Amino acid sequence: MKEGQIVRTNGRELNLRSLLSRCRGVRGFTAVLPGRASHPDLKLHFGARRIKGNELLVVASPYPATGAHILRQYKKRWLIECLFADSKTRGLNLEDTRLTLASKLSLLIAITAIAIALICRAAAQLMGHKYPARKKHGYCSKSWFRTGFDEVRRWMRSGPESPLVARNLVVPRRLRVGVV
Repeated sequence: MKEGQIVRTNGRELNLRSLLSRCRGVRGFTAVLPGRASHPDLKLHFGARRIKGNELLVVASPYPATGAHILRQYKKRWLIECLFADSKTRGLNLEDTRLTLASKLSLLIAITAIAIALICRAAAQLMGHKYPARKKHGYCSKSWFRTGFDEVRRWMRSGPESPLVARNLVVPRRLRVGVV
């Protein structure tokens, strides 16, 4: 949500910026989003915290939960969004398929899932527990997916004499740089 969004809490109407001006850690609260025209008011539960650059991250949920829980759920959702972006526009071009039969489409999605797992394994094997290099603006120069994707493509072009991944196919646990 935007920092300028007006909400009603404790009988007062405030924008989120002023309501969360002293927010340092994770903060959770319940507020009402005023309705417009013929739309009714909407009671929401919020989770908020400061991220890099002292910017506010505010997430709203219709379900009652603590602020920390709402932010954890958003983090999981964001990882899924990144997975879909990698399987669609950033590499595997899943959206370019013209398949309409459900059985063939589910087979394609299963093959895509296996490809993504191998790509992530190749990136983890190549980089270990290091973070990808960052540019001056703070973003990674190449994502984990792009690093693994380029490594798999290089391996396929050079003639696969050695196996791409080691015998152990379990991806090691590593620290992720995420939104939350």
